[in-house]
Amino acid sequence: MTETILAAEPTIRLVAFLGILAAMALWEVGAPRRRREIPRVVRWTNNFALVLLDTAILRLTFPILAVGLAAMAEERGWGLFNNIDVPVGVAIVVSMLLLDLAIYLQHVMFHAVPGLWRLHRMHHADLDFDVTTGLRFHPIEILISMGIKLAVVAALGPPAVAVLLFEVILNATALFNHGNIDVPRPVDRILRWIIVTPDMHRVHHSVDPRETNSNFGFNFPWWDRLLGTYVAQPANGHKGMVIGIEQFRTRRDLWLDRMLIQPLLGPASGGALDARSHQSRSSSVSSKKAEPGTDK
Repeated sequence: MTETILAAEPTIRLVAFLGILAAMALWEVGAPRRRREIPRVVRWTNNFALVLLDTAILRLTFPILAVGLAAMAEERGWGLFNNIDVPVGVAIVVSMLLLDLAIYLQHVMFHAVPGLWRLHRMHHADLDFDVTTGLRFHPIEILISMGIKLAVVAALGPPAVAVLLFEVILNATALFNHGNIDVPRPVDRILRWIIVTPDMHRVHHSVDPRETNSNFGFNFPWWDRLLGTYVAQPANGHKGMVIGIEQFRTRRDLWLDRMLIQPLLGPASGGALDARSHQSRSSSVSSKKAEPGTDK
């Protein structure tokens, strides 16, 4: 079965990615949540160029990726689940939960460590918020993230099918929760207890550092609620909030060459350790407690 998974992985991931990307793009056209501020031709050409660059660098740098490492760990008896006797179903579910927790903690770390925030803020510097924002990550961040993921897989020893499921679901939810789509408020109110919704994650892309440093989940929403990083709604409402970060506000900053050099430019402000992230915290309490279906 493991050999079948390894053989089918590229096709499964590519088909799922392209199918969900196309569905989300059509949904954004049919039912947008916010008015588009920047022409798609500017953002999409550069965001997709970055995806191609990231993929090429990743493939050239790592001889084996997460699913392949899980299969190798199974063969060689590496990791927790390859050394304890638990039902396969339990190993799959627990592995997916722990992998998601690792992604959450990694995301918090990229906001809290100034050097890592310099890399990650490129994701936040997009001036609009749509499905392609979920693809926009600096190549060095992609490499660091993959190194962390491989270390977690080696330590856990999860079934290869669990890692494949996790990767497909994570990619799908990243596209979904970055979508500029208008999910009905009652549906969003229920859905955000199960997965991270666009309205929940959009708060994380606010220019206000208090909101930027909240809602770190990409897939499951429970870690933010359990660990105190959940904010229900942006203070200015979803249609009034400003997307991005303060430092890079021009259309020229959306071009690929400028995106790649952003980690070298300016101070590392806006991260979780920025003093503004902790000032007047009480002013966001109303947003935290607000009914998730509200909008301003």
